[in-house]
Amino acid sequence: MRAEWINPFVTSTQDVFTTMLSFELIRGPLSVKKDPQPELEISGVIGLTGRAAGVVVVSLSRGVALHAAETMLGSRHEEVDADVIDAVGELANMIAGGAKRQLEELDMSVSLPSVICGTNHRVQFPSHTTPIAIPFEAESGPICISVGLSEVTK
Repeated sequence: MRAEWINPFVTSTQDVFTTMLSFELIRGPLSVKKDPQPELEISGVIGLTGRAAGVVVVSLSRGVALHAAETMLGSRHEEVDADVIDAVGELANMIAGGAKRQLEELDMSVSLPSVICGTNHRVQFPSHTTPIAIPFEAESGPICISVGLSEVTK
């Protein structure tokens, strides 16, 4: 995965959480993602295709997901329900869309988001990618964006 493809996901994540949710994020160190099991409970998964293809996973702790849904929807949720899942999917969509705009030269399309919940779920990246994990910390808990893209050869 090219290093210059990471920054658009970092800036898009920060922009979405700051603009849409008024969350201040503190970014942690990047790392190569070796385990397909996200450390956090809720993951929004989006496929990307174009001159580069792969997957972006937006993983949130339960606390962040509930807080984000409350901010986005204007109503408090005690449990992860359909509204919270929709909010997580929309966050993943906004992050992927923002990064896509910054990676214009890759002519990418973004799939509809899927959201996976549970402490032991797994997200398998395409075998030809080396995903990078980008951790963040918000007041309400941890967030991790994992990106696995590779160039499409013709």
